[in-house]
This record gives sequence, C-alpha cells and structure tokens, in this order.
Amino acid sequence: MIVLAIDTAGVGCYAALYDPDQDAVLGAAGAEIGRGHAERLMEFVDAALDAAGMDLAAAGRIAVTVGPGSFTGIRVGVAAARGLALALGVPAVGVSTLSALAAEHGAGAPLLVAMDAKRDEVYWQRFAADGAEASPPALAALSEARDIAAGHEGVLAGSAAALLRDDAAPAADGVSIVTVARLGARLDPSSHQPKPLYLRGPDAKPQAGFAIRRA
Repeated sequence: MIVLAIDTAGVGCYAALYDPDQDAVLGAAGAEIGRGHAERLMEFVDAALDAAGMDLAAAGRIAVTVGPGSFTGIRVGVAAARGLALALGVPAVGVSTLSALAAEHGAGAPLLVAMDAKRDEVYWQRFAADGAEASPPALAALSEARDIAAGHEGVLAGSAAALLRDDAAPAADGVSIVTVARLGARLDPSSHQPKPLYLRGPDAKPQAGFAIRRA
C-alpha cells in the first residue's frame, strides 16, 4: 500500500509518496509558502509523484494533517484529501498536528505537546510514555497552560514550551511530511476520518449588519 501524504496545516505545503513495507519515502515535494496552499498543493502532489515515478492511481491511501493550525490551510488539505480518496476509491485518514509533533519527539516519557496558538492561547495535548494519547487536544489561555505545564511530570515539547516553562527549549511546530505519512499508514481510517480539528473559531465573522433582506 502506497500512502500519499499531504500537509497544509501550517506555513508549509508538502506532499509525499510513502511505502510502509519498506519504510521509505519514494518521492516528496513542497516548500514553506506561508499562504497560497490552494494554488500550490496539486503542483507539489504532481512533483512528488514525478519524483517517485508513479501515477496518482498508485496511491492506496491518503493521509492529511487536520490541525490544529492554519484555518484556511487545513480546509485546503482536508478537501483535497477527501476529493482524491473519493476519485481513487481509497481510504483517507486524518493526522493531528499534535500527534505528529509527539511522534517526532519520540516515546519514553510522559509528554506534553504545546503549540503557540497566538493571542495568549495554547493548543495542548498529553501523551503517555508509550506514545498513546493521554488527553484530548484542547485550547487553553496562556495562564491556564502554564498551570498545566507546572503540574506535568515529564517532557514538554512544541512551540509554546518556552512560553510555559523557563527550562524548555524554543521549538517550531512544523512537522515532517514523513512523520505524517508514517502515522497515516498506521491509523485506522474508520476512527480517524479526515475532518478539520478546529479548536478555535475562524477569524472572519459574518457581517450581519450588511445582510440583504430577503423578499
């Protein structure tokens, strides 16, 4: 089974073809683009396929990051993954950014992953020493997140780590597309459907005062 992995949850836009039987990336493409995921994603998918020497029909599963992260980027990636899976008749799985960050850090000790959500807020989730989820993903005010980190007996990781504890090293939230592919190959599609993991509402709000009255 070849996995086509997609990551658009952050400032990066990446795609890769992964063979779990060989634990090998067959082809990958992408860049840190900031914005414009919708315009560039399929370009990177095509480039990854070219690098692997494969056609899209070779993909037996689609894996995509579902957040937390960029509201627009997540929508683009999830919509593309669902569309590709439907067109190919293959399963699609959603991979959370927090789980990917935890996987990159590795197991061995209880882990608290904390992402800087800006606006003095933090996305966070606990993981057990064996890597299993120990709490659901959540959003907390920075002050509350500091209390959570103070009571955590284990490792602290993620871009908000340095905001929560003075002894934590600064880190970024970008995840490797290889990690997304590996997790996507293992997850059960029936329990990890690709749907956006929005822990905070969108910035844009309807302008009710400008609505047109219906006849």
